[in-house]
Amino acid sequence: MTQVPQLPQTPQVTAFAPDSLVLNRKLPLWYQVSQSLRASILGRTQDASLRLPTEAQLAAHYGVSVLTMRQALKELETEGLISRHRRRGTFIEPRARRVSPVRLLGSVDAIVAQQSGERTTVLDHGPLALPGDLAEYFPDCTEVMGYRRLRCDGDSGEPTNWAENAVHPEVAARLDAADLERWPMTKVLRDRVGVRIARITDTVEARLADPATAELLRVPLLSPILFYTGVTYDENGRVVDVAQIRYRGDRFSFSVTVEAH
Repeated sequence: MTQVPQLPQTPQVTAFAPDSLVLNRKLPLWYQVSQSLRASILGRTQDASLRLPTEAQLAAHYGVSVLTMRQALKELETEGLISRHRRRGTFIEPRARRVSPVRLLGSVDAIVAQQSGERTTVLDHGPLALPGDLAEYFPDCTEVMGYRRLRCDGDSGEPTNWAENAVHPEVAARLDAADLERWPMTKVLRDRVGVRIARITDTVEARLADPATAELLRVPLLSPILFYTGVTYDENGRVVDVAQIRYRGDRFSFSVTVEAH
């Protein structure tokens, strides 16, 4: 009996798996999807696949139309985060870095995306007496849990920003500091701790580098920096986290887009 030769099988390439997203119908869907996918791309592990699912698969994953998904992918392609090839598929650019500021339209996923894509080191963490300038945010506390983190460029190792977070003790009791070396604080609070985030209030101002900032970011003393404050509220209106982040002035810019409808 003649045996039929077996043809070699084409190896199956596992597509990159993006995070889930709860859509806010008050914001443009393409924007929310692009920011969620952007955060997943920038925060991916080193061994993650570079191939994205198809447009139809991504649309089904996010619960949007293919047209909306196509618009979201176009945004990421313009940024240089992905490349699209006819008949081959869509791929993450291995060395992609953000080339334009995040457009903040009020999405929590935009905050996650802005904080993703860099190597993070937890410098220290532990309870600390409630600082006077944060007393208004934590009226029921005498102390908070403090976290200090340094973020560096994933390729060069150059410091880009450092953050101080004051977290409500009740929330911090459920937080694993090791998660902060892999994910941004906002993502850890929402997806790991289970905080139902209602809103985040952002403030960005120009400042001069103090001695600690100059040393950590390797910039001259009194050089320009961007000082960001983000206050995170849960669904009950309680402040769960106050983030104060110092960005190198030569590495970051912020943009806010106001929709007319």
